[in-house]
Amino acid sequence: QVQLVESGGGLVQPGGSLTLSCAASSSIFKLYTMAWYRQAPGKQREWVAGISTVGNPEYSDPVKGRFTISRDNAKWTIALKMNSLEPEDTAVYFCNTNSMNWFWGRGTQVTVSS
Repeated sequence: QVQLVESGGGLVQPGGSLTLSCAASSSIFKLYTMAWYRQAPGKQREWVAGISTVGNPEYSDPVKGRFTISRDNAKWTIALKMNSLEPEDTAVYFCNTNSMNWFWGRGTQVTVSS
């Protein structure tokens, strides 16, 4: 059972930036494609971005060009740098493997509001 801890969320104005971090509890982290997901109130969980074991990224259309996913296999972490934030980005952000193999963490709240 791999534990996941998300951090870095907060309140930001439209057009602002925020960087999220996700820490895993096991070295097997480096063997998995990882991903960020988000869930807004009343909506289904949504895949946001993924990153392969060697750092190749993919993004969902709503965030493409604005978000950047990265990973540090030595530190067992992934990050999500978010620029040009919009109110539609407001959600709880979670990390997991790209296939959702592990238990979900608590997530970190991102609120984009004027």
